[in-house]
Amino acid sequence: MTDVVRVSGSLRNRLAVTLVGGAAILAILLFIIVRSYAAQIAQQGQDQIIGASVSSILDAAVVRDGAVEVDFPYASLSMLGTERDDRVFYAIYQDDAVISGYENLPRPQWQSGENRTFETVVFDGVPIRMASATRTLIGANVRIQIAVSVGQTQDALSGTLNQISQNVALFGIGFFALAALIAFWATATTFDQLQTLTTAIARRGPKDLRPVARPIPAELAPLVSSLNSLMGRLNQSLLQSENFMTEAAHRVRTPLATVRSHAETTLQRVEKPENRQALRAMVRAIDESSRAAGQLLDHAMIAFRADNMEQQDINLGDLVQELLMQLTPIAEMKDIAFEMAQEPDVIMVGDPILMQNAVRNLIDNALKYAPAESTISISVSHSPSPNVEICDQGQGFAPDEIGDLAKRFKRGANVAGIVGSGLGLTIVEDVAHAHGGKLTLTNRRQGGACATLSF
Repeated sequence: MTDVVRVSGSLRNRLAVTLVGGAAILAILLFIIVRSYAAQIAQQGQDQIIGASVSSILDAAVVRDGAVEVDFPYASLSMLGTERDDRVFYAIYQDDAVISGYENLPRPQWQSGENRTFETVVFDGVPIRMASATRTLIGANVRIQIAVSVGQTQDALSGTLNQISQNVALFGIGFFALAALIAFWATATTFDQLQTLTTAIARRGPKDLRPVARPIPAELAPLVSSLNSLMGRLNQSLLQSENFMTEAAHRVRTPLATVRSHAETTLQRVEKPENRQALRAMVRAIDESSRAAGQLLDHAMIAFRADNMEQQDINLGDLVQELLMQLTPIAEMKDIAFEMAQEPDVIMVGDPILMQNAVRNLIDNALKYAPAESTISISVSHSPSPNVEICDQGQGFAPDEIGDLAKRFKRGANVAGIVGSGLGLTIVEDVAHAHGGKLTLTNRRQGGACATLSF
């Protein structure tokens, strides 16, 4: 069964987007702050020049014969020259009346207590920066207040700010690109440690439940601690399951064997046909129950060990020889002979307990279905891969059922009178799949069935 993992996005991508987004915001803020500061500095520079022009005009104003005279200094306006030839406007006021300059130049907005102002106004359809200042002239028996306003267009200032903005924008783009590269590098470096931990755990075998001991970042410590705790509990649970299955097999099989022994003893003492028939039915039922219980436990054990196999080299020839020695007394009771042909040193890597269980089930099936005074042939060979083939001289498999006989509790219609649970071939196929092999069932031309376990 394929594990389904619900994914809600990538932490790596989230972190990268967060860092890159933060870098973009910082770049924008940097552009705004630097441009604003540059505009402020440039404006202050223009204000100082215009203010100096106003002061030079005020310094040239004097009172003669009760009237104001201004010896207009040329330098007061020439100092306002720019590369873009910004236009300059001025106005001189005596007691709020224009005595020289542009009469329609906007009047300055004086605040209480101020004698100098700077403001941006619109004149002649364009914005201008205007400076204004006042001075009181004292003559013979007269006090006259004059005011001077000088304004200048801001084409040069705008050009300077545009150039600064372009430079700051390029700097901001470079800053963003560098920050983005650093963000991706930092993200990759951070998550490489998580990927290393994931790979180390993924490479473990199914039975490797050791705690993770490799150094990890502090942020991963709670996760790894929980993982180690889970693996410890899982290991304990698996050990308990294995012990339970072993104990259950013993607890179930032993009482059934005792009951069968008593039933057989009683059968020998009973003379009435109906009683003997009843006891034979009891013995048969006990055999079926014992076999079914045993194979159910074997199936559960195989399902457990398939994910926790103890891998080691297995000599298939030696394994089969050992099983034949154990099963020879049963074969002799039916006058069945074993014929074995084996190639030397047929070695495979697998779990010896599972392999013994699988091969024993195949031989046991052959003993059940083979007729008395027949032969069971067993061959162990390398070609085309390590395999064990067991053939009997019984009824064979029903051709229309042969593809389903390895299913759980599935038995052929032609063996209804023979004790069985329908789990033997299921166990064999499960063991084959656990070792990357397969079980093949065929019928012999001369009669009988063959089961081949190949790896």
